[in-house]
Amino acid sequence: MLDLKAVAADFDTYEKRLARRGEAAAAALAPVKPLAARRRELNVLLEKQKKEQADANASMRALAKGDKAAMEAARAGLRALGDAAKKTEAELGEVEAELERLLLTVPNVPHESVPTGKDEHDNVVVKTWGEKKAYGFEPKPHWEVGEALGILEWQQAAKLSGSRFTILKGAGARLERAIISFFADVHGSRGYVEVIPPYLVTGETMTGTGQLPKFEEDLFKTTNNPPLYLIPTAEVPVTNMHRDEIFEADALPVSYCAFSPCFRAEAGSAGRDTRGIMRQHQFHKVELVKFAKAEDSYAEHEKMLDDACEVLRRLGLHYRVSLLCTGDMGFSAAKTYDIEVWCPGQGAYREISSVSNCEDFQARRIRVRYRGENGKPRLAHTLNGSGVAVGRTVVAILEQYQQADGTVVVPEVLRPYLGGLERITAQKFPRGVER
Repeated sequence: MLDLKAVAADFDTYEKRLARRGEAAAAALAPVKPLAARRRELNVLLEKQKKEQADANASMRALAKGDKAAMEAARAGLRALGDAAKKTEAELGEVEAELERLLLTVPNVPHESVPTGKDEHDNVVVKTWGEKKAYGFEPKPHWEVGEALGILEWQQAAKLSGSRFTILKGAGARLERAIISFFADVHGSRGYVEVIPPYLVTGETMTGTGQLPKFEEDLFKTTNNPPLYLIPTAEVPVTNMHRDEIFEADALPVSYCAFSPCFRAEAGSAGRDTRGIMRQHQFHKVELVKFAKAEDSYAEHEKMLDDACEVLRRLGLHYRVSLLCTGDMGFSAAKTYDIEVWCPGQGAYREISSVSNCEDFQARRIRVRYRGENGKPRLAHTLNGSGVAVGRTVVAILEQYQQADGTVVVPEVLRPYLGGLERITAQKFPRGVER
């Protein structure tokens, strides 16, 4: 959430910065201006009314005790002043509540280094690692590779849960489990504390990281009252772990890595990536979360990007990094890098991680602070990134490591997690006859 005081003091600058995100972002801020002005007027009026009350109290105490008429008139005047102050306070409360409601729907302002653009076509590739492999055959997309091997199953998943769900079998399930352990081990060796958070959280927790109220249609929730929400990413519970806390400055940065399933309704993605396991209602991810001092957060952002890339380098997966333009960034982010892995069977780079610096946007909502100069509390900066998406790593391995005979070579670093398995070959599993 943006700082109301800062916005009110320099509304035009914030409006221009948000306009870089598009007209909708600037329009979301527009109603704040008149309400902020009214809030200032009410604060000035309330201060005046309270001074008048104090003066009236002092005057009443100075009246002669025997002058009943004067005392009664003074009391009536004091009651009128009190009623007026209560009315002002009530309106001020309503205005402040509406301002908070509005600010919860306004996205973060982009960092000055973020390129202005409309969508993914305006993103800027900033680095590339590895090279595209040469194949002596036409590489297949992962859904064909996985189905031929018998390790990816959609028909049975649809019978259980509907579309956008997948069952991984045999070596497919083992591969996913191996990737999770490998990611957690690598990030643990690089200073991240491993946590497994709750997968159901409150509405307050969702609001703290920006999922609510803006993106409720993309969330799954329970039917109890109040509802609990299934997390779309471990960023949500892990970032909220330190809600209402103050760190000592020398305790930062604090770094976490968290494995979790993720649940997304994908309400706004009809028709996108319907084949395979690129865009699912349920998937696994290892998430990276950091709390940093304001002056250090962009250095920590670059470190987090490198940490996410490290797992792909060790897996030998060719990828590139793009700096997202203003029109393609997430709601809470001030700056985001996407890591895009090469998928030869699809002939395209596909996002496997987004690494974002949210600055103090989330911290203001959840009141996470640290002691700055002279011990004065200051809002921390929060950062998050996929470290990385597990299912999309399976996709990349199946496509980049596929062989002409239909088998898939297991990356060397994963073999210890798979009992030494070097190659995934076709597997057949018992299957009944549909009746």
